[in-house]
Amino acid sequence: MSSPSNNNPGGNNPGGRPVGPNRPAGPPQGRPPQGRPPMGPPPQGRPPQGRPMGPPPQGRPPQGRPPQGRPSGPPPQGRPAGPPPQGRPPQGRPAGPPPRDRAAGAQANEPTQRVAAAAATTRTNAGTRPPVGPPPTKPPTGGSGGGGNDGQPPKGRKSTVKKKSKWRTVRRSAYVLVALGLVLPVLAFMAAYIVQDVPKPGDQKTNQVATVFAADGTTVISTVVPPDEGNRVEVSLDQVPMHVRNAVLAAEDRDFYSNPGFSISGFARAARDNVLGRDSAGGGSTITQQYVKTALVGSERSLTRKMKELVLSSKMANEWSKDDILAAYLNTIYFGRGAYGIEAASKAYFGKPVDQLSIEEGAVLASSIQLPSLLDPETNPTGAKSRWNYVLDGMVSAGTLDQAARTPMQYPAYIPLAQVDNSSQGSTGPEGLIKRQVLKEIGDAGISEQLLNTEGLQITTTIDPQAQAAAVEAARSNMEGEPENLRTAVVSVDPKTGAVKAYYGGEDGAGYDFANAGLQTGSSFKVFGLAAALDQGIPLSQMYDSSPLTVNGISIGNVEGESCGTCTIAEALKRSLNTSFYRQMLSLDGNGPQAIADIAHQAGIPKDIPGVGPSLTEGDGSGPNNGIVLGQYQARVLDMASSYATLAASGTYHAPHFVQKVVAADGTVLLDRGAPAGEDRIDAAVADNVTAAMQPIAAYSRGHNLAGGRLSASKTGTAQLGDTGANKDAWMVGYTPSLSTAVWVGTPDGEAITNSGGAMIYGSGLPSDIWKDTMDGALEGTDNEKFPTPGKINGQAGGVPEYTAPAPPKTSAPPTTAPTTTETTPPPVVTTTQVEVLPGITIPIPGISRPTTTAPQVPGAGETTEEEPAGVSPGQ
Repeated sequence: MSSPSNNNPGGNNPGGRPVGPNRPAGPPQGRPPQGRPPMGPPPQGRPPQGRPMGPPPQGRPPQGRPPQGRPSGPPPQGRPAGPPPQGRPPQGRPAGPPPRDRAAGAQANEPTQRVAAAAATTRTNAGTRPPVGPPPTKPPTGGSGGGGNDGQPPKGRKSTVKKKSKWRTVRRSAYVLVALGLVLPVLAFMAAYIVQDVPKPGDQKTNQVATVFAADGTTVISTVVPPDEGNRVEVSLDQVPMHVRNAVLAAEDRDFYSNPGFSISGFARAARDNVLGRDSAGGGSTITQQYVKTALVGSERSLTRKMKELVLSSKMANEWSKDDILAAYLNTIYFGRGAYGIEAASKAYFGKPVDQLSIEEGAVLASSIQLPSLLDPETNPTGAKSRWNYVLDGMVSAGTLDQAARTPMQYPAYIPLAQVDNSSQGSTGPEGLIKRQVLKEIGDAGISEQLLNTEGLQITTTIDPQAQAAAVEAARSNMEGEPENLRTAVVSVDPKTGAVKAYYGGEDGAGYDFANAGLQTGSSFKVFGLAAALDQGIPLSQMYDSSPLTVNGISIGNVEGESCGTCTIAEALKRSLNTSFYRQMLSLDGNGPQAIADIAHQAGIPKDIPGVGPSLTEGDGSGPNNGIVLGQYQARVLDMASSYATLAASGTYHAPHFVQKVVAADGTVLLDRGAPAGEDRIDAAVADNVTAAMQPIAAYSRGHNLAGGRLSASKTGTAQLGDTGANKDAWMVGYTPSLSTAVWVGTPDGEAITNSGGAMIYGSGLPSDIWKDTMDGALEGTDNEKFPTPGKINGQAGGVPEYTAPAPPKTSAPPTTAPTTTETTPPPVVTTTQVEVLPGITIPIPGISRPTTTAPQVPGAGETTEEEPAGVSPGQ
């Protein structure tokens, strides 16, 4: 049976295209065409997935370009003509007639009966319910229809949508963060501005006294009183000359009268100049900020503190006049030299009130504000002058100083530091010199004067109260009744740590410190000549001629013609024979004087001594000459105590120091040395053999062996006053295993030294008296200690017995009836003898095998004579 031509003109055409303009594109999916029985068996359940092989699915037709070969006329529409369905389609089984098919190109006037019949046929043949749910949605326009993606959007488009969504989220988050970053700080600033009060100058008492304790932590050595407790004098702004004010503005805040109290550009400028390494760069804070930081908020490095500083600076700039801020600043800021406030600074630098300062002098004070501890013209003349020029040039740029007046200006004269009146800052006795060393040391450790004066520091030193009392008492008691021009210095150092246990540089705590002055060492330096020889393998038993000699036209002799003939270098050390040590130095490999300088530097003599310059060398830097072995060059009393301490510690060096610990009032530990590690600088066998050779000297030098049979190693020394035959410096330096002490006696002007009886002073006299009293007092109540057994040097290990070969008669000796002889004594031979100390236990005892011949007695042989150098003046 054939269908009417107007019902299915296309027949079974797979494309399902209509042949006329008024025919629908095809039957809906899962529903047979109207008026025609379905082809094949009825579909079961869900229609097949994927692209249908028959007519295209019902619903909306593909959008875009129509397929080729499509007839002309109106294109099929995605919806049937007529009014669109209203609302959402009913869910589930419809109660009435099924919904009309929404095929493309369906006629709007299609009979209702046909639709109902078709629906009934579908239900009957398929045996299934019509699909439920909302009608299919419209695909995005511009797509390719249902081909290839089952009606889904293209993948590329979906990726683009996702990317846009992601970046939109990022942008919105960034906007929020920026808004918070701008709004929250502003709100915080406004809140802080409202609640923060600005106090008046002087309302805040921030300064506190620092206390310097002895090593026991309870004995007070001295105190450091903040200057504003004693030397601060407030002045009104009209007492400060305008040119001095302008100098301060040029140095610290050139926009002071126009800025709002804080400067963002100032911070940027400071950062730029620091990166570029400009030494004269200005600071990053305004004068208002500096005053707020100094007087109110402190110098803690934190964002909270900085915010508070900015708030207070801004508020102060609004509530105070600029002149009030400047006056408070000038009366508060620190200028160095213990001077807080410009009036005290004017007196500390120039000894005059501030209203008498010149332009040049005002610029000096202004230039010191940036780094008051480091820009003092005496300690740092180059840096101080550079900053001074920066200030004056800034005044020219600001129009407050004419260039014509600026050009001829010279740096003005100032008061030396030694003459600055620091009477308000602590002790004026011997302890004042200890305090000076302590303050220098904590400054070198990074503790500023600002911290010192504001944090209530508790400074624990290494000074032992018993040792310090012994040193002071020994100096005072032995110097009593002596000529008024005589001075002495005493320093004791712990060989195990480098801690300074006692320090006496004079009675004037604000005056000259003789313990820290460069002084000629004399024969006390011979121990380093001996150490250099031992380091080259020359043992203590090495024999040297002690007769006079001439080198390069210079005659070398011994005091009062003293001689041992030919004797061991150990015996020559005990007698302090110049000629023996001169010959030993000349026998050293390479450069003998340089070898001695090198080992002395290793022991602890600084290569550069404050106030002296490069040590143990000629002024032109050419190195030492032969006089080094006789103590030609300078060293400090502190250096000699420290370098001898290295020998006492078997060659291990510990840097000398005064400060053990520094704690702020709030408990913050600013410095703690703990147990300093030493440096092994000299071979232990070398150091211990030097110690062995030095042990007999204290008793030999007029009976200065220590009390209770305590072992010691020591060496005397005397330096002559040119070629006058008089002495100008006398030394005694020595140690036990636990304490090294150096003593010097001389005068402030390097004059000849004589005692109260008019006799010349030697190292074995007044210096040895002070040394013995200091050591006995400091070590009283402690155990007697033994020195370590020295290792062997070229087969010899210390313990060299006394030996003196016959010496030629002295030219000044009286006539004698003893027969003379020209017999040459054979050199001694160092031997060891086994001695039984307990049954079955023997120990080797060193000795010298004496020659079988008997030498005649020589007058003067074996006499105790002075050991000091003669015939050699400094520089020879």
